[in-house]
Formats: sequence, C-alpha cells, structure tokens
Amino acid sequence: MTSGAPLMETVRLTGGYDGLKVLDGVSMKVLKGEILVIVGRSGCGKSTLMNHLLGLVKPWAGEVLFEGIDIWSDEAVLARARRRWGVLFQSGALLGSLTLLENVMLPLEEFTDLSPSFRVSVAMDKLGKVGLEKFADAYPLEVSGGMQKRAGLARAMSLDPEVLFFDEPSAGLDPVTSAGLDDLILRINRLSGTTMVIVTHELPSIFAISDRVVMLDSSVLGVVAEGTAEQLRDSRGDDRVEAFFGRRAPGADGGQDVS
Repeated sequence: MTSGAPLMETVRLTGGYDGLKVLDGVSMKVLKGEILVIVGRSGCGKSTLMNHLLGLVKPWAGEVLFEGIDIWSDEAVLARARRRWGVLFQSGALLGSLTLLENVMLPLEEFTDLSPSFRVSVAMDKLGKVGLEKFADAYPLEVSGGMQKRAGLARAMSLDPEVLFFDEPSAGLDPVTSAGLDDLILRINRLSGTTMVIVTHELPSIFAISDRVVMLDSSVLGVVAEGTAEQLRDSRGDDRVEAFFGRRAPGADGGQDVS
C-alpha cells in the first residue's frame, strides 16, 4: 500500500513556543499511502510536530517538505499544500449551529465553484462513507461523540485530500466506539490510499491501524524510536520505549500507567 518515496518529511526541524524549545533537529519521513502514528508521553512534542507538519507553526530552523518542496519557502506554496490536506481535530470542531451536512459542505463552499446541488451531492457521499447519510440533517449536539468524530472525518475528506491528519481521534470515546473509528480509518486508507498522520497514545489504536510508528521523547527533544508497532513493542534496550509500550513509568518495575 505504501511507496518508498516520502510524501512529506521534516529535515533537522527545530521548534517550540514562547522561547521554549520542544523539538531539536528532528528528521522524519511520511511515506505515500501509509498510516504513520506519532506517539510519546505527554509533553514530548507530538502536537508541536503536528502543527509544524500542518504549516500552522513555522519552525525555528530546518524544513518541512511536501513532495520535496519546503512548505515555508513561499506563502503560495504553503496555501497550495494546505488545499491538499484534511484535518480531524481532537474535538471534531463541528459548528453547532449547522447540521452535519452543512458542516461537511463548508470546505466545498469556501474552496470550490461547485453548484449548490453538487456540493450537497459531494457532502452526502462523504457522509455515506462514514455511515452518517441518515443523520445529514441532525445537529452536532443531537448525535453521539463518536458520530461527531465521523462527521468531522467526512468534512476533512470533503476536498479529497491526499493527506489526512488526526489529533487524538479516539479521545473521549468508549472502547467499542474507538475500535469502530479505527476500523473506519483503516478502511478509508486501504480503499483510497490516502496518506494518514495520526497522533495518539491509545495502544489498541496504535496496533490496529499503524503501518509505522515514530516515537518522540522529551529527553532528546525528538525521535527515540521508529518502526512497526510490533517492532517497538518487542524491542529491548531503551527504557523509554519499553515503558511506553509496557504502560509503566521509566525505571519502574511495572504497572504504573503513563497514558
């Protein structure tokens, strides 16, 4: 499903907020068609890295490349790249005053010249892909949290993005609903080949959907391990990796949850 060529990559990326360095010299790749999951303990820089990848925060140093071009080389380059990405925010970020259908149509109204009837058709197709076509006229508060997440995913897919970014997609969901969302994410990736970058700390999701995992740690302000979830789980020699996948505090004898 994946190709060997990186669709996106960071090259010696350094960045942070308000003078506090969070990432230092991070180089990593996102392969075309893969589901890449970014993991690590709280405060390790997962969200910071995601914000740099999305072009929301400019790095202090280094590059963020999309198809080999630095997205910060020109404002027009960044704008074109963003048009080819979709984002599912942790909360779903739906507008409560709009129906699910109207929420999904928002990007189509802003970025396309499609006729109103065709925008409805496209939005209904996306809602159908996430199993919500029967709830098109419902408002966000009238549906469950899991349905809100799926509606947010439909909106993120409205412009047929080449890359989908997810920020803690399972946050706030019960295990059964979370597993259903994992299945949906995996099915969309396998059917469409859409590249996906996902920040999560949920071990069941990491093993269920990831093709590859990149683990960050604040001790190095960057990457401490990468590989498949199984490779990282079975690796020995780095207490930080063992602690995360064993759900214990580094140096502990075991049992302490670090999620």
